[in-house]
Amino acid sequence: MEYHRSYSQGTSRRLLPANYYSLESLLLLICLTASLLILPLILPPLPPPPFMLLLLPIGILAVLMVLAFMPSNVRDITYTYV
Repeated sequence: MEYHRSYSQGTSRRLLPANYYSLESLLLLICLTASLLILPLILPPLPPPPFMLLLLPIGILAVLMVLAFMPSNVRDITYTYV
């Protein structure tokens, strides 16, 4: 991979690969961005979701917090006793 970076001396190196995005993926990103900007202006507002559905992200956050602070026994997992 070649990287370009311009210096004051006039040397140029490539900073990003030239074919990082294909033409199809670039068009898809442009269309997705345009739809995210235009569709909320056209579509009518939606009613709020049910209360139980609003509790789902809170439940996921609680499970992730428990998993983050749960002590792990790394030695028991990585080493096998023969």
